[in-house]
Amino acid sequence: MFIDYNLFCALVICYFIGSIPCGLLLSKLTKKNDPRFHGSKNIGATNMLRVGGWKIGFVTLIFDITKGFIPIKIITLYYQQEVLVFAILGIICGHLYPIWLKFKGGKGVAAFIGILLGYDLFLFFSFTLTWLLFSILFKYSSFSALMALIINLILVICFYEQKIVFMITSLMIIYKHKENIQRLLKGEESKINLKKKN
Repeated sequence: MFIDYNLFCALVICYFIGSIPCGLLLSKLTKKNDPRFHGSKNIGATNMLRVGGWKIGFVTLIFDITKGFIPIKIITLYYQQEVLVFAILGIICGHLYPIWLKFKGGKGVAAFIGILLGYDLFLFFSFTLTWLLFSILFKYSSFSALMALIINLILVICFYEQKIVFMITSLMIIYKHKENIQRLLKGEESKINLKKKN
């Protein structure tokens, strides 16, 4: 059976890049509460904001965006579209299901934003502005992310080639938000709070 090692390497390397648990590492370095046992028990930027304050939440966001941006930007400049597909899948799978944390990772939004930043600036700005708009209006990070994902997916389906990989990754991220969706429907979801934590 023929194996394209460029595709395989892109998938594996990007998986391990995506699997870097930035929030957890930052909590250890700054001696904050372990996010796996506090708040929503998630290592992503939103929960880091809850358990560590806006500064550590913001740094986590930047690091998670960066691990999506750098490999995708390099691949869009130097490699074929087929490699890009496997790289996107690898980053999202690594972020959602890191081998180091028993496959219990973040929810993929920040890494996805980084992917969009490396792939296409229009998609990046449309996603970011949609998230900001819904965050300001409704104060729910999860709801804002879900709406941004849906609008982004519509844009990709209508105007871009990489429809399948963005459909798959968007559905994976939405699935990771299933508990948030349940809490939103019950009116129990936590709102965005930028107050400093001690």
